[in-house]
Amino acid sequence: MSTNVDINVRPPADGEIQAIADYVMAEPRFSDEAYETARYCLMDTLGCGFLALRYPACAKHLGPIVPGTQVPNGARVPGTQHVLDPVKAAWDIGCIVRWLDFNDTWLAAEWGHPSDNLGGILAVADYVSRSSSRVLTGRDVLTAMIQAHEIQGCLALLNSFNRVGLDHVILVRVASTAVVTRLLGGTRDQVVDAVSHAWLDGSALRTYRHAPNTGPRKSWAAGDATSRAVRLAVLVLKGEMGYPSALSAKGWGFYDVSFKGNRFEFQREYGCYVMENVLFKLSYPAEFHAQTAVEAAVTLHDQVAHRLDEIERIELTTHESAIRIISKEGDLNNPADRDHCLQYMVAVGLLTGNLTADDYEDRVASNPEIDRLRGLMQVVEDARYSREYHEPDKRSIANAVQVFFKDGSATEKVAVEYPVGHRRRRSEGISLLVKKFRANLATRFPESQANELLSVLDDAGRLEAMPVPEIMEMMVI
Repeated sequence: MSTNVDINVRPPADGEIQAIADYVMAEPRFSDEAYETARYCLMDTLGCGFLALRYPACAKHLGPIVPGTQVPNGARVPGTQHVLDPVKAAWDIGCIVRWLDFNDTWLAAEWGHPSDNLGGILAVADYVSRSSSRVLTGRDVLTAMIQAHEIQGCLALLNSFNRVGLDHVILVRVASTAVVTRLLGGTRDQVVDAVSHAWLDGSALRTYRHAPNTGPRKSWAAGDATSRAVRLAVLVLKGEMGYPSALSAKGWGFYDVSFKGNRFEFQREYGCYVMENVLFKLSYPAEFHAQTAVEAAVTLHDQVAHRLDEIERIELTTHESAIRIISKEGDLNNPADRDHCLQYMVAVGLLTGNLTADDYEDRVASNPEIDRLRGLMQVVEDARYSREYHEPDKRSIANAVQVFFKDGSATEKVAVEYPVGHRRRRSEGISLLVKKFRANLATRFPESQANELLSVLDDAGRLEAMPVPEIMEMMVI
């Protein structure tokens, strides 16, 4: 036999892709805790989107690509009057919920924001319910959220995409593709085919998340990913073929081209672990590796605010991931640059005793005290912090802040190992989550409409039974 030919025998689909399809097509058997957490996640994620609509830099991205386009029975974008095709609606929803870096987070070998998948889930659920005889309910949305969280999170547990230069939004595209293909009525084989396309797309580079290129693309990249998932699902449901060895094809598959020849590793089978353990950002719209650092800085505010001129140095003790991702010096050129700078966020916390989305805008960043304090900061890694960040039974995100003065005195070293949105602080955090949602509602809706929406999302039985179009109608301004 000649060695100058390829053997064109089509293999079975990669096992990793089949496992995803089997999971989303199986009868869901998720815990009550997973459904309760998903409901709070829905509440929090929508609230992040409502708050983001205050910012013109976000709002300018929304609406039909061709102005004036009308889509009968299209999908609504919460907090707006837009009715769009589900591909663009997914883009818009994903954009607003991610814009302020205030939605939930998953930290493992790879980090990300599983609620980014809500863009595709809500858009498709609304579109399907308005354009077919299948009417999906709030329960269907929560189930899809649990599944998308699980796929994205389990792929991230032991597999670091950022270590090979790829952005974590690839996992949003993969998870959203699997779930929305099912919501659109796809079969198990169609889910396999659609997910193969998601892997074939490769991944965006992380360039836009890191110095010296950090910019607002990181705020819409997940919207783009979940939107692409809807497009791939629609293509496959129209008959587009799949590519069974999209991951493993020798020389041409994702593993060889994009993952240095390594196969994915898995810590656990798909279930509802990720939703049960997801991290909420409840106090500050800050990149999650900095959440505990900001909390520590705010704790120290009263001790340092009247002694700013006396500060000699500020010591930030942190973990390896924070150093690699958000520790930076030099000019910060835009809000996205600032909300990915550990030193900037700590400086604002020390100065003001708080950190809000407005604090990333130019009018706040022009305060010379912020950059002066940044220049006094020393970042030190604590090996225990780095180790316990990865330990499954801990998953801490530890930071500590201590301020030293010119007279030789110092504040206490304030260490915070678990942010308030961590599962270990979940009972403490839920009341803050609801408070955050109520405040975000008030930025967009009249009081009566805000109260009605809160009453639905705060009532599990009512939400789960309600048809998706009725839920979406409540969020039209």
